[in-house]
Amino acid sequence: MSEHQWVTEPDVYVCPLLPETQEIAKIELREDERTRDSALESMREWIRQNPRIKNCRLDARFLLRFLRFKKFSVEQAKEALERYILLRQCFGVAFNCLDITIPMMEELTNLGYMFACPKRDSKGRRVIVARPGVFDLEKFTNGDMCRIHGIVYETLMEDEENQVRGFVHFADGSGVGFAYLTLFTIREAVRIVKNGEKTLPMRHKEVHGFHIHPSMKFVLDWGMTLISDKIKSRVRLYSNLDEVIDSGFVDKDVLPKEYGGTMPMAEMIELWKKELKQSHSILMSHDRMEVNEGLFTKREKEGAVSALRRQGVSCGAEKESLSGITGNFRKLEVD
Repeated sequence: MSEHQWVTEPDVYVCPLLPETQEIAKIELREDERTRDSALESMREWIRQNPRIKNCRLDARFLLRFLRFKKFSVEQAKEALERYILLRQCFGVAFNCLDITIPMMEELTNLGYMFACPKRDSKGRRVIVARPGVFDLEKFTNGDMCRIHGIVYETLMEDEENQVRGFVHFADGSGVGFAYLTLFTIREAVRIVKNGEKTLPMRHKEVHGFHIHPSMKFVLDWGMTLISDKIKSRVRLYSNLDEVIDSGFVDKDVLPKEYGGTMPMAEMIELWKKELKQSHSILMSHDRMEVNEGLFTKREKEGAVSALRRQGVSCGAEKESLSGITGNFRKLEVD
């Protein structure tokens, strides 16, 4: 027996999915018990034998993220997992120390910058509400923004129902203006968008945005050129909230009361904070995952945003929270 201490050990998988969700997984993802068991064993053996992976989770819930993301193409799932861990190391600010107890993260959560509505929509999907206008550019950094996104997405990906059914994004652009363009360079933005689609094992089913400031329209048009046609077809932009509701694409009763639903946003945020607390320990354990960077090519590391190093990224105190990251972002070189 190997004495290697993995982040999590292999487990005996008992499927927690609802019968309806299992049927969706079978039709859309080619997942059934036989395929799943075989794929999990293949993934685990590959990880054990892979010199490029120093440490990783081996539990089924984690590995199934990648298998479902790649519709049970085992080879593609292996590649996605390897790239995911490499990305964690090379772009640590968005993936390492995903600690919701950091004061900046607590404050952004309390402000309702990003949270998931407690009720699923009619298709069983979680709706992620994003309100970037509450992000104070004088107080928070681009590192804070990356980290809170990482906390939200990683928490949601721990739920297997979410892995199969996917997510709906509901974004209110109120208060977002031209100044927000200073948060990231063009190169950073390109890599964030592309890795957000191709590296994070999430199924983005719909994106709904409204109250988009005119100064941001050209940015969105440019951003649309970076994503795949599949995701592009799932993005819908509206002038105001009424248009969103009238479209019929978003279940009104799932949304906060402030957006036409029934439950006040403050109550939703409190429920969301309980979810964040439950996932805290497993998110923190992810910092033990590691690859051998020396076995990756320069191009592979560049694709994983290798220019964004971890110097200056802290974990804990409010005064230290990501204090040096802005300078690190500015060190990027043009390809």
